[in-house]
Parts: sequence; C-alpha cells; structure tokens
Amino acid sequence: MSSFHSSNLFDVSGKVVLVTGGSRGIGKMIVQGFVANGAKVYISSRSAKDCEATAAELNASGPGTCIALPADMQKLEQVEELLRTLTAREHALHVLVNNAGAAWGDPIDDYPDSAFTKLLTLNAQRVFTLTQKCLPLLRAAAEQGGKDGDVFRDPARIINIGSVEGLIVPNHETYAYSASKAALHHLSRHLAGRLGWEGITSNTIACGPFESKMMAHTLDTQGEIIKKLIPLQRIGTPVDVAGTALFLASRAGAFVNGATITVDGGQTVGMRIMSPLARL
Repeated sequence: MSSFHSSNLFDVSGKVVLVTGGSRGIGKMIVQGFVANGAKVYISSRSAKDCEATAAELNASGPGTCIALPADMQKLEQVEELLRTLTAREHALHVLVNNAGAAWGDPIDDYPDSAFTKLLTLNAQRVFTLTQKCLPLLRAAAEQGGKDGDVFRDPARIINIGSVEGLIVPNHETYAYSASKAALHHLSRHLAGRLGWEGITSNTIACGPFESKMMAHTLDTQGEIIKKLIPLQRIGTPVDVAGTALFLASRAGAFVNGATITVDGGQTVGMRIMSPLARL
C-alpha cells in the first residue's frame, strides 16, 4: 500500500501514549482519538475515580486500550511515582501529551499571589518536569522508530496543549493563565530545538474555545457572543483537537518540530469587515 495512503499517513496503532489530564475535557477528546485508532493510552488526573471511569468507557469501544494512571501533577512526588509505574510497564513512550492544566480569573486588584504559583507550576513547570522524567522512554521510542544513521524517520513526540490566550492579550482577567500558556509555548520551542537532535519532536496545540469543564461557565454565559467572534461561527469539537494530535503523532507530522498550531476556528485572526454597502 502506498505510503501516501491515509491509513499509513495517520497510523498510530500500537503506539504507547501518555496523556495528562486525560480523564475529561480536551485531554479526554485527545485520548478518544488515540484509542479509536488503536493506540495504547495511559491517562492521568488527580481523580482516580475519573480516570477509571474514562478508561472503562473507552475500553468498551476500542480498538485501542486506555489505562488509568492517576497522579496529581502539582506534586513532584506523584509525578515521580507515575514514571516509576509507567517505566515498570513500558520500555518506550512514543507520544507524551502534556495537557493537565488549570485556569484562574479575578480582577487585577484582587488577583491572588497563589494563583501565579499554582498555574505557573502546573501549566509550565510540570510540563518540563514530566518531560524530563519521560526522556529515557522517549529516547527508546525514537530508537525504535527506524533510526537511519543520525536521521529519525519516526521520532518520539511531545505534544503540549497551549491556548490562544498565550498568543493574544485576552479580553478578560486571566493573568496567570495567559502568562503560563505563553511560557508553555516558548518552552515547547526550546525543547524542540534541544531534543530534535535525539529524535524527539516538541509541538504545541494552541486551543481556542472547546466544550470542557474549564470552559463550561464561560460558554453558558457568553457562548453565543464567543461564537460570533469566530470566523467559523462555532466552538471546537472533539474531532478538531483529536485530529490535530493524531496528525502530530503520526507519519504525517513526523517532520513538524517546534510548531505552534492554532486550533481556534480563526478566533485569533478574525476580522469584522463591514461591507461597502453598509458604509454608505
């Protein structure tokens, strides 16, 4: 079969994947995409109950598998325990999806110092921590991927879930969130420049509005307004973000390194252009 056939270009079957914050929201959307395409996916979140429920739900549909590996990413000792467990089970990690994160909104006069500590730790520092701990498994996957001299045909992948709020100045008061996501975007590029030489790519998906618990209140109160600000006139669906992650994790995305892919329906570039007749 031709290497250009979609079944080869976007094949992730048999790959071992770790998705943090994978029990719900955008993380779960990405997990659904990998499991539906035959990958073996480990998911983590603070709630063991949520992890187990998501794993049971996705294993029922297959054809891939989903395995609960709960951990609170804010706590270094739990990150280390997660890696000990994963390393005992797997010899290589083909895809690391750093999705776990938190948001915080408050007026500037009331914005707590603790918000910056929490969000910069979880949204940026722990991405580095987990990536660092996963390096032996990612390097092993890169070697498995068909190394030809110093050329890596199927590199290991790091996919970081960022936000459009790290690209533009938000119109609401989420100071720590936007700063931490901007930091994540740059960290991802830094990792790409350093780890690409070892057959490990690092890319970011900068997400616009998607239906998730984090966005639930905003969409309930401002959903119609948000849609009107997006050129495609809708919010993101699970297929939108899962498809982007599958592209980055498959042969189709093997030469992409250091990129920030904006998945927002054009929100960050949308323009309201008045028609000539309306100006008369």
